[in-house]
Amino acid sequence: MLKKKIKVFFLIFFLIPSNVYPEIIEGKALVIDGDTIKIKNNKIRLSGVDAPEAKQSCKKIFLSIQFFSFNKKYPCGKISTNKLKKLLKNKIILCKVENIDRYKRKLATCYKNKLNINSWLVRNGYAIAYVKYSKKYILQEKEAERDKLGLWQGTFEKPWEWRKNEKKK
Repeated sequence: MLKKKIKVFFLIFFLIPSNVYPEIIEGKALVIDGDTIKIKNNKIRLSGVDAPEAKQSCKKIFLSIQFFSFNKKYPCGKISTNKLKKLLKNKIILCKVENIDRYKRKLATCYKNKLNINSWLVRNGYAIAYVKYSKKYILQEKEAERDKLGLWQGTFEKPWEWRKNEKKK
């Protein structure tokens, strides 16, 4: 019986790929930007979401007079980053790694206690659903848009379009 258990252990340990079991990373997070954090030596990209880049600006109405509206630029990328910093400040964060991206960052869904951070960012309008890679947060995005939260208070270029246009410059 013991030999059979040892054989099963070796089969599971050596033949089943290690990525079958999700990696868990836990600790205090350093916020890099609105959708990227670092825990210990692990750079983690929040999966399924895309936040404005640090240098990205958005527009929102600051004054309306009858038929005229005046827009003002604001640093939406910095705001997204700062909102994430405030949410995570000195708290233990748990991230469930799902994959690795082309920049060798771990793609993960992260939690502060039971709060899904990825979902929170989208639901509050500090990031949008990254539909090219995941359909997971579309509902939260629609709710944020309906409620005119965060980015949805005005107009903005989707972060992936902004990055593409910045490369052309």
